[in-house]
Amino acid sequence: MTQQSGFLLGIGVGAAALAAMLVVTPVRAAEPYEINVVLPLTGPAAFLGKGEETSLQLAEKAMNASGGIHGQPVKFVIQDDGTSPQTGVQLANNVIAKKPAVLLGSSLVAICRAMGPLMADGPVNYCFSPGVHPEAGSYVFTASVSTLDLAHSLLRYYRLRGWTKLALMFSSDATGQDAENGIKSVLANADFKDVQVVDTEHFNTTDLSVTAQIAHVKASGAQAMVAWTTGSPIATIFRGIQQEGLDIPVATTDGNMTYAQMTQYKDFLPKQLYIPAAQWVVSDPALLAPALRKPHEVFYKSFETAGVKPDIASELAWDAAWIVVDSLRQLGPNVTAKQLRDYMTKLRGFAGVNGVYDFTKTPQRGLDVADSVVTRWSPEKATWEVVSKPAGIPLP
Repeated sequence: MTQQSGFLLGIGVGAAALAAMLVVTPVRAAEPYEINVVLPLTGPAAFLGKGEETSLQLAEKAMNASGGIHGQPVKFVIQDDGTSPQTGVQLANNVIAKKPAVLLGSSLVAICRAMGPLMADGPVNYCFSPGVHPEAGSYVFTASVSTLDLAHSLLRYYRLRGWTKLALMFSSDATGQDAENGIKSVLANADFKDVQVVDTEHFNTTDLSVTAQIAHVKASGAQAMVAWTTGSPIATIFRGIQQEGLDIPVATTDGNMTYAQMTQYKDFLPKQLYIPAAQWVVSDPALLAPALRKPHEVFYKSFETAGVKPDIASELAWDAAWIVVDSLRQLGPNVTAKQLRDYMTKLRGFAGVNGVYDFTKTPQRGLDVADSVVTRWSPEKATWEVVSKPAGIPLP
């Protein structure tokens, strides 16, 4: 070998080594942190489950844009319970067998109540139904402001508006009985001593007409009415109100706070329709505490970008998911169910779209009547307008 050929060989070897050094080795993406979710994506409650599914998908995108959980992307693994408690239990058992730290869902009281006892030793279960009232210190948490606190806010608003002669209407099933007992317990407080219930009506959820009951309400001299039921039964009541020509303020539960229902019922909605809700519905930053403005901005911007108008289903899943993910960010992805439960039961000062959570003050829920407002449906704007400050105090 000549000196020149050796020199060229050396150059070739060096170039090859340099090229090898410049080869980019693919970096394996972090495995996603999977959070199991049970929702009613089919069946009678599919309208609720589908809305919550959209909310989780948008929250997942925002969470991952802000770093995921210690660099791991969040992945919500959603399964359909078909609006069936039996299927919900089956799916929950399958998830529990994997020993995860958390399970989100389901959406209805009946399904959450069926799943709840399975969580005696974990995982943490965050039910999306406000109608569930878990035992303090348990592994079960529940979303949003309770129906009892929403009713309290509404009744305070009525009283302060001077509507003190009330008519109440409830379904005759267990859900209606619970609602009736809860609202009457609120009215038993000293604050409502000047409020008089002039008529209480009942109906079956399968009734096709309630005009007889509405006629009684009209004859009672009531200044305002509360009809505490959801879904097709509230449509029956609204039709009865229209047919009897009853024109007084009418309020219902936020379980009916969906754009789909407002659109479907638009031809026979009461002229004055009030619904109490958590603070997610407040779109004007001036009406929010400073701590809530950033969470609201993220919430509304996420839905606006997706071309979706958020309603009750959106908020029920949103804060619950963020509370869990924020807790996992604080504790790390290897946290146990017990560690997560213990952390969340002591969590205070978490600012969400519904309010500032304090689980030491309101166990398993974090919110109370101070996190609620009253809204009035505006047909002109096709949305709910906030008409009260927190806790139901009327706006000027």
